[in-house]
Amino acid sequence: MPLIDLPLEKLHTYEGRNPRPDDFDAYWDRALKEMKAVDPQIELRPSEFQVPFAECFDLYFTGVKGARVYAKYIRPKHAATPHPAIVQFHGYSGNSGDWSDKIQYAALGYSFFSMDCRGQGGLSEDVGGIKGTTLRGHIIRGIDDHPDQLLFRDIFLDTAQLAGIAMSMPEVDAERVGVIGGSQGGALTIACAALEPRIKRLAPVFPFLSDYKRVWEMDQAKDAYQELKDYFRRHDPQHKRAEEIFTKLGYIDIQFLANRIQGEVLLAVGLSDTICPPSTQFAAYNKITAKKQLEIYPDFGHETLPGFSDKTLQFMLGL
Repeated sequence: MPLIDLPLEKLHTYEGRNPRPDDFDAYWDRALKEMKAVDPQIELRPSEFQVPFAECFDLYFTGVKGARVYAKYIRPKHAATPHPAIVQFHGYSGNSGDWSDKIQYAALGYSFFSMDCRGQGGLSEDVGGIKGTTLRGHIIRGIDDHPDQLLFRDIFLDTAQLAGIAMSMPEVDAERVGVIGGSQGGALTIACAALEPRIKRLAPVFPFLSDYKRVWEMDQAKDAYQELKDYFRRHDPQHKRAEEIFTKLGYIDIQFLANRIQGEVLLAVGLSDTICPPSTQFAAYNKITAKKQLEIYPDFGHETLPGFSDKTLQFMLGL
């Protein structure tokens, strides 16, 4: 088996390297309070894409700081009500993708929601307003401002807000909602279930946004994490502020949210992943105290993991 990280027996006990801010819990409690005070101003518009067995909508809502956030919403026409729902999140810089790869859940009688992350490749807004650099990345966006200005704070809150909106739909059973996503979507799956603990089941794939200091120490601040190296080279070339910077990134480190999860977890990891190193994923997985199951792909990296989509669907049939 290729070894790009710790041996598997050490991965199972690895607890992470990134510092956790002392006020982490208060930070997220304050953030959730802000989110819950927002009037979402939900808008549903019938989409141009339609299928015989479901209704497809362009859904918009207002998130924190006033951004309008977009999601695809597919509602089965002939399902019993209330019925289960799935919420999906996409990879870094991408968008919610095509309608046609989501309709299998509607065919099973599930409502389905898929969000565009604010400021990335879809239709959701980035309202800006932070001090400091915005060069090449959302991880570092807001790092030179107050921690409340970190962009991923707002994206994490958008995930929880969308899950709450899904649960509020009269056709959806609020106790039978699942969350899925890979890479950034895997990170947002974990964040969503942590910040909206009513999530019943979640299936993250090789989650991003975990254990930033470990990424740096492994010399893996490239590809999706390239912005970390760019930031240090331009703004702290001698690493005099390294502890401060990594501690601030700790507010948006999913490993520290993982213990809030109450739903059942099915997580997939490729042990040859050089984009999101396995140890960073285990740092989050090992902190989950809810019922959980790990699917390991020894020879696979940040790529399609054979059979896991089928396992995810079967897992979600248990909602």
